[in-house]
Amino acid sequence: MNRQIEGGGVTEAQWAASPWLQTLPLVSPATLFGDARRLVVVSPHPDDEVLACGGLMALAHQAGLPVTVISVTDGEACYPDHPAWSPERLRVARAAELDDALRCLGLASAARIAWHIGDGAVTASEAWIGEQLVGLLQPDDLVLAPWRLDGHPDHEAVARACVQACTARGAAVKEYPVWGWHWLDPAAAATVWASATRYALDDELVGSKRDAIQQFVTQTGAVEGLECEPILPADVLQRFERNYEVVIG
Repeated sequence: MNRQIEGGGVTEAQWAASPWLQTLPLVSPATLFGDARRLVVVSPHPDDEVLACGGLMALAHQAGLPVTVISVTDGEACYPDHPAWSPERLRVARAAELDDALRCLGLASAARIAWHIGDGAVTASEAWIGEQLVGLLQPDDLVLAPWRLDGHPDHEAVARACVQACTARGAAVKEYPVWGWHWLDPAAAATVWASATRYALDDELVGSKRDAIQQFVTQTGAVEGLECEPILPADVLQRFERNYEVVIG
């Protein structure tokens, strides 16, 4: 598989035309939470968690399940060498954006953990992340982690650490794709994502999630002084504005 996350990628129209995606079981999120006592969402960069599973996070909270959000990096390296958006400025901005996004989802009270590992350098800290998770997790936690083949090295390192830690602690883990939607051939999805499930989001929650995503202004380009293509242009955002979310496992 050519896990290329550059360029335009697979369009949302291509995914909408995918027979596999349209016939993927669409079930109530309550079936995902099961007997879990806490939802732990591990995110490589501030925004990955909201893009991929912001709706499920909100629904867990509404169901009375405590939610813990772990930001592995500060996402400070998204615009390297950009004069207006230095890593120092981005660290502060992206943390504030996540605060605002979680507030849109009704998750202002969610527990927050930030590990401040270097953006783009997560692989070197993979063992440390696993150790921290082993110390944090309980057997009755449900962990949402990036997909282990997502295409971004930070995502994949976080995924491996999560799987290892969940195995050690006996916690359940599900994986969410972010860049997988960008590069995976929809015709191959039935094989690559054979264990995937769609979880329905109602119209109100879709609206709340859309508002939450719009808080990531440094990523959407809705800020002054960003004279380059944003990380999350409109065609990328379409993949995360659906009335369902997909997790694997």
